[in-house]
Amino acid sequence: MKVLITGGAGFIGSNYVRHHLAQSDDQITILDALTYAGSRDTISDFIDNSRVKFVHGDICDRDTVNAVLKGMDAIVHFAAESHVDRSIAGSERFMVTNAVGTNVLCDLAKNSEIERFVHVSTDEVYGSRERGSFDENDRLEPSSPYSASKASSDLIALGHHATHGLPVSVTRSSNNYGPYQFPEKLIPLFVTNLIDGLKVPLYGEGLNVRDWIHVQDNCSAINKVLHEGTQGEIYNIGAGNEVSNLALTHMLIELCQRDISAINPVGDRPGHDFRYSVDVSKITNLGWKTEIDLSEGLESTVAWYHSNEKWWRPKKAKTK
Repeated sequence: MKVLITGGAGFIGSNYVRHHLAQSDDQITILDALTYAGSRDTISDFIDNSRVKFVHGDICDRDTVNAVLKGMDAIVHFAAESHVDRSIAGSERFMVTNAVGTNVLCDLAKNSEIERFVHVSTDEVYGSRERGSFDENDRLEPSSPYSASKASSDLIALGHHATHGLPVSVTRSSNNYGPYQFPEKLIPLFVTNLIDGLKVPLYGEGLNVRDWIHVQDNCSAINKVLHEGTQGEIYNIGAGNEVSNLALTHMLIELCQRDISAINPVGDRPGHDFRYSVDVSKITNLGWKTEIDLSEGLESTVAWYHSNEKWWRPKKAKTK
């Protein structure tokens, strides 16, 4: 099978390429614009693999997308702007990449020979929930420009399925963590700050709750949907690791051998969702389950950042 992976030089996308290469003999084409969060050094361990072709390009560029689609059997669509704080500071790029870019990809794919199309999304499209868990039929109530742009992209992809029969399945995962995550997100930011003896900026009282899933578990779920998911269906992906940001911060402080004096409370994020939680019954019924528990995953992630300073230090310097 020939598979197009958009955003394959980013965090989740690159980890998915590694997973897919290990699980199949497929030929993979990566399409990535190499924005700040996607880079060649992130894919340096497999870019010379004979089964991988890399194309530097934007999913908003119809000519580029049309060219890379030729001969493809499947698409796994990761390409997106994904940082909530950046979307609050400036939303236009998020709307263009996430909504317009997804529409370009779907519009051109509908006339191709694509047999499977997985659109990768986020649980943030549901908004916040104090009790219980969202299932795939719940209404979308995004709270940030980022989550609104992803909700739009979900509906665009599903609309192409309903109108044109595009073989789309959608995944919505909880918060990912693991190797190769750009050091602006909570876990890599806090870990790299703690490694350097710096304080960590904790929003508000730190009581906001997130379900943390190791990126490898998310990749295995996405792969399960690619091969066994039903067209036109949505699949929530979560790990059942709901912890407050404060509790998570304490776990990271302990792993990095610091103390609570490293916590620097800062003003809360505008529109900060209190809690995310998703019902994973549907993906579980496909035979998927998590393999990495939170304590094990955090320990291995901290160790990875300790061992890969050459990867994250230049990137972190650009965020200052």
